[in-house]
Amino acid sequence: MPLRAIAAAAVVLSLIAVPRLPAQDSSKSGQPSKGPPTAVMVSGPDSGRRAPTFRLPWANKDGVGPADQPYDLALDRGKTVVLAFYPRDFTNGCTAEMRTFAEQYDSLFGAAVVVVGISTDPLETHSRFAASLDLPFRLLSDPTQVVARRYASNDRSGYLRRTVYVIGPDGKVQYRNLRFNALDPKHYAELGAAVRRSRGG
Repeated sequence: MPLRAIAAAAVVLSLIAVPRLPAQDSSKSGQPSKGPPTAVMVSGPDSGRRAPTFRLPWANKDGVGPADQPYDLALDRGKTVVLAFYPRDFTNGCTAEMRTFAEQYDSLFGAAVVVVGISTDPLETHSRFAASLDLPFRLLSDPTQVVARRYASNDRSGYLRRTVYVIGPDGKVQYRNLRFNALDPKHYAELGAAVRRSRGG
């Protein structure tokens, strides 16, 4: 066989023998896909790790909280705390999530559990949103995503990703869902079960 033919056959065989590597799927990390797939590093405290403490201003259905009394996670040590990061007030998914939290508050959480929602929205918008849904918990404002970054809940869009954490009385993460689905009953069931475990129930 001529040398040129042998070389051509070798090239064809090499292309067949070497499989193409799949593109990185950023959705596995909970990050939304934007443009060509890219590798995404997931951070934030995993289950069993200590939850980063923080302080953020808050509002509730009655109005904006005092500027000199921000919500301080460290002050809730000894309690079970649910952190619910979400994209934006008054949007369909966020309204569905927060309404479900409010309507099923007793069965999902209970009076002894501290629940806070966190988004980039301003406090005035938070107060109107909380009042519209009669939310029995506070909404925190994280406009620069400082806290969200510590919990792997930030996003390049400028809005937070929908993630949920359960922090136990010892200050450690008991449960996290980096892709919480506001319309999936299974996710609420898993969250409720995690809260009960954290409370020792």
